[in-house]
Amino acid sequence: MAPVQPLSPSATDIQSLFDRIAPVYDSLNERLSFGLHRVWKRMAVRWSEASPGHTGLDVCCGSGDLALMLAQAVGAAGTVYGLDFSAELLAVAEARTRRTHAPATLHWVQGDALALPFEANTFDAATMGYGLRNLTDIPQGLAELRRVLKPGARAAILDFHRPHGALAQQFQRWYLDTLVVPAAKQMGLTEEYAYIGPSVDRFPTGPEQVMLARQAGFEQAVHYPIAGGLMGVLVVGHHGRL
Repeated sequence: MAPVQPLSPSATDIQSLFDRIAPVYDSLNERLSFGLHRVWKRMAVRWSEASPGHTGLDVCCGSGDLALMLAQAVGAAGTVYGLDFSAELLAVAEARTRRTHAPATLHWVQGDALALPFEANTFDAATMGYGLRNLTDIPQGLAELRRVLKPGARAAILDFHRPHGALAQQFQRWYLDTLVVPAAKQMGLTEEYAYIGPSVDRFPTGPEQVMLARQAGFEQAVHYPIAGGLMGVLVVGHHGRL
């Protein structure tokens, strides 16, 4: 198994990585977040303002957590598209759909977040969970999200965040080095999860994400630190107040 490059991995590297970790992705997320990732994802769905009858999009949908939450928000009259470039994760998402009652119509699409396969002004609400940090071109990813959203629509983007305080920064490093890496090692995925620390280190801070969102064409952009600043949600929109 080839090691993942520690700095600036290519799109192919990242795609291969997520294909490999797909079988344990859900269980590892649950373990490493102590179940709190579901709370943070529900917060993102609320900030997206997905409502009954809406057409929603979850970019970098992974195994489908956020897409299924969007489906609950848009209801039987709504439609949700979950997009990811990992075929293995999409297979997990499709299997979950068969086991879980989802009121909305769900479509799983293999595609590139940097070239979304949708027409402009298609979606009423969008989410992204732990995907922006892994894009090889974050400005392009934000511009594509802006393109496919309808005027007045919102997107909520959940990801790790670099906290400001030295104590919080030390805790985050301890969390990654002491919990994440050993847990991945137990599952035989040491090399796969070694990418997280460097990816957080080079990820734009909250204010930088706001600036990038505005440069991508969003008239409104607010970053909300959560979980003591270890995580954050970037909420973006245009032609409306946040």
